[in-house]
Amino acid sequence: MARTIVVALDQLARPQPGGVATYVRGLLGGLAEVAPEDVLVGLVPRGGVNVAPARPRPVPLDVRVLTRLWARWPIGVPRDADVVHGPSLAGPFGGGRRGAVHSVAVHDLLWRDAPEATTRQGAAFHEARLARLRDAGDVRVLCSSPGLQSRLLGEGFAADRLHSIRLGVDESTPEAPIERIRDVLAAHGVTGPFTLYAGTREPRKNLERLVAAHALARRDDPELGPLVIAGPAGWGEVDLGGAVVVGLVERPVLLGLYRAAAVVAYVPLAEGWGLPPVEALARGTRVVVSTTTPSVATNPTVVRVDARAVTDVAAGLAAALRDDDDPAARERRRASVADLTWRQCALDHLAAWR
Repeated sequence: MARTIVVALDQLARPQPGGVATYVRGLLGGLAEVAPEDVLVGLVPRGGVNVAPARPRPVPLDVRVLTRLWARWPIGVPRDADVVHGPSLAGPFGGGRRGAVHSVAVHDLLWRDAPEATTRQGAAFHEARLARLRDAGDVRVLCSSPGLQSRLLGEGFAADRLHSIRLGVDESTPEAPIERIRDVLAAHGVTGPFTLYAGTREPRKNLERLVAAHALARRDDPELGPLVIAGPAGWGEVDLGGAVVVGLVERPVLLGLYRAAAVVAYVPLAEGWGLPPVEALARGTRVVVSTTTPSVATNPTVVRVDARAVTDVAAGLAAALRDDDDPAARERRRASVADLTWRQCALDHLAAWR
């Protein structure tokens, strides 16, 4: 029987959408593939955008106002909704028909793990919403980060409310051709090999140490090339030194940058999951990650480093560069993340909503 599944699209209206927006887009695409009979509805705040294949349901409120109100009232949720899903702690926490399934995704506890990367107001908001979710016994909690379930058990969440979900990589968007990638890089003075960081530019991502480590490693390994940083500015100031900042790029260009990079480096101080290293591995590229990155915590193909030790990150960059990069090695890296797809993510959600 077809169901109406409502997903909040508030994250796409925020100044720095980040990984949750990628998750929302991927989830909706996956649901359309595995459950084509269901009706997908997207709650779109004022000034926001809809994501295909969801049917837009405009909510005439600013995202900041809507986020506050969703703590208590399911504003905008249609009365015939069978499933109501909040992709983050923003909510909503209810609404729909009688007996509807309600769920909220929890990706991390980063406001505790990296308090320097948020404001006091932001930390207070997340603490209040986590307590609200804990007390909402009829809302299912979908955990995307390994180890998060055990932490929430310690917070007083009932075990039968907690469900694991996997995030995925974008399989539908074609990469930009190599000629386009070369043009993008050449416009920023990059004409040879390069090391890539992809993600927001903010203190939690540890970019200042990465810049220092890259400069140290490049002295002995010039084939690392310059450090290219792709992604939007996030919260907080970051000194990027001599790195090459290309900023936010179109999705096909980002995928092409992943494939063309000599090494992809992602060494945050704290991370909820970590999509960029998975996306790089899906392109077969060599990857250096911090031990704080859950998405590849047990992946045998990556080089793991201590995020706070510049010399360790530098050694990791050199070690990754020495890894094989022939077709067989690239295929091993792709195979290591083969089960991390948005189709599988959607199946995980459907299992949690039964």
